Formats: sequence, structure tokens, C-alpha cells
Amino acid sequence: MTSYEILLLLDPEQADARQDEIVARAREQVEKAGGTWKSHDAWGRRRLAYPVGKKEEGVYHLLVFDADGPTLDEVSRVLKIDDAVLRHMATRHIAGSRTSAPRDDATASAPAAAPTAPADEAPTDESEPDVSADEEPEYAPTEEEPEEAPAEEEEES
Repeated sequence: MTSYEILLLLDPEQADARQDEIVARAREQVEKAGGTWKSHDAWGRRRLAYPVGKKEEGVYHLLVFDADGPTLDEVSRVLKIDDAVLRHMATRHIAGSRTSAPRDDATASAPAAAPTAPADEAPTDESEPDVSADEEPEYAPTEEEPEEAPAEEEEES
């Protein structure tokens, strides 16, 4: 089974009970097909960058679960049919990754007021491992591409 995450953008005019019903239906489909439900994170109401379905705001929910491909297809099909779902995006969930809600504008200004560590001390957070430390960066050259062309020597006049 593969781990997946689905980010739902729901209609903000729907009642909370209706939003919970959509999430519960997705969970029921996953578990009925033999999958494992991992988590549900309600990100809350956010202002959209551009209107979607003539809505200026949306309510976000992040669903994480293990399932096989046909189960994901069925969950996605049901979400497409539902009018309360403005958008949804399903992706593979990377083991060890932590997806959290984006910051609000109000909380973005709050860290400026919080005390900061001295410049000579690097903040350490041992609770979160660096997931990308073992992986090669995307911009690293591949074997097919030459790293750099040899520098040509300048001619003396």
C-alpha cells in the first residue's frame, strides 16, 4: 500500500457538519477498501489567491492515509462529484515528512515580537529530523550533463 495525502478545498458556506461528513465519507471509503487512515488536519478558513467557483475564501482539510491505487481513484472520483468540494489534490505522502498548515498573516508578524536567539548560536531543534539531508538536491548535475567546461587559458599579447 502507498501513503497518500489529499488536500481538500471546501466551500466555506457549507456547515461544519457537512464538511465533517465529507471527511468521514473519505475515511469510510479508505477503510472499507482495506486502507489505513493516518490523520486528518483541519487547516481552517483561508482567503484564496483568486476566486474559485466565485468564492473568495475556502476551508482546507489535509487527509493522510494508506491505500492502493484504485481506492485513491474512487475517493478522488467521489470528491469530484461533490459540489461542496471546490478543489482537491492527491499526492504521495513522503514518509517522515510533516505537513502543517500555512501561517496566517497575523502569526507571520508575531515572530518579529518574539525574542530571538543570538546570532552566534544556531537554533537547534532535535525533535524534527532533517528529511532532505539524505537526498541529493534537485539542482545537482546528472551524469549526462557535464559539471563545467574547462576554463580556456587567456592568450598573452
